[in-house]
Amino acid sequence: MSDLRDPAPYDALLLLSFGGPEGPDDVVPFLANVTRGRGIPEERLKEVGKHYFLFGGVSPINAHNRALLEALRKDFAEHGLDLPVYWGNRNWAPYLTDTLREMTADGHRRIAVLATSAYASYSGCRQYRENLAESLAALEAEGLRVPRVDKLRHYFNHPGFVRPMVDGVLASLADLPEDVRTGAHLAFTTHSIPISAADASGPVEEHGDGGAYLAEHLDVARLIIDAVREETGVEYPWQLVYQSRSGAPHIPWLEPDICDHLEMLHDEGVPAVVMAPIGFVSDHMEVLYDLDTEATAKAAELGLPVRRSATVGADPRFAAAVRELVLERAATEQGRVALRCALGALGPSHDLCPVGCCPARALKPAAAGADSPYA
Repeated sequence: MSDLRDPAPYDALLLLSFGGPEGPDDVVPFLANVTRGRGIPEERLKEVGKHYFLFGGVSPINAHNRALLEALRKDFAEHGLDLPVYWGNRNWAPYLTDTLREMTADGHRRIAVLATSAYASYSGCRQYRENLAESLAALEAEGLRVPRVDKLRHYFNHPGFVRPMVDGVLASLADLPEDVRTGAHLAFTTHSIPISAADASGPVEEHGDGGAYLAEHLDVARLIIDAVREETGVEYPWQLVYQSRSGAPHIPWLEPDICDHLEMLHDEGVPAVVMAPIGFVSDHMEVLYDLDTEATAKAAELGLPVRRSATVGADPRFAAAVRELVLERAATEQGRVALRCALGALGPSHDLCPVGCCPARALKPAAAGADSPYA
């Protein structure tokens, strides 16, 4: 990046995340927020929430976001970037609307937004943009001056996001017993989504056959495999697999599921598996339950040694990547040429989501895109 540390026109950064419960009494209200508008009864929400109750009703995502918040502030201060960092969630406190109201009261008028979702998809990008539009509309209805928000580009292939995952896989491989290590398979996991949503992910020209969602994950998996091969001298077999499926069983979702994949590998005589959750920025309930609990139990049942590699979380290299993304976008807004860091075959993602990118399930306004009502 340039040595310039001028974030203008941005006067603040918003860390925008999903949110999660922080105690047993939070679980059902949190799930009601997540499923708002679907008419799901409370008893069903209690059943869905059993994963949370196994862990005292606490999702690790909020703790990870607090750690990332501090890592960002520390990195910005150490590199002379004078930019305050706020945090808001879509589904739990601190709520997005409350945070944007606070930022407006503090005088911020042009806000860069980092979403804790690295890949293109409706749920990973446009839904965040819809939530931003809803919150801005709420501020407007209160008579407040609405700030402009710009969502930072997808960072799935930024070196500051990829390298911590490489190190996580290497550490997990090293932790396997030596007699099974070189024969291990790598299972790169991400959140399963409906096939129709995957096919429609990314800009219109990228739609079809898994869309940008599949292409981006495969690109990251190949980057990690290449780096692991360079450092170990071993060409590890691998596959992209899925977890955390929800929704009606008659709707096709991306497969195979991680547990089914573990059974298949065991039947093929594979001696060990490293599960690498590349689709998740940090640990949260999907990682804690679906991998650390359910998939690990399935592996134990099979007698298959497994390790789960670390998510990126608050790694200082990721915090540095966010700083670079902010300055890159600021330079572009200033009319300067910016160095856009990206690894792999796909190159850097777009700054502004075009019309038709990850289309909505229903027609709703979305901020921070070419079709934003808040330009």
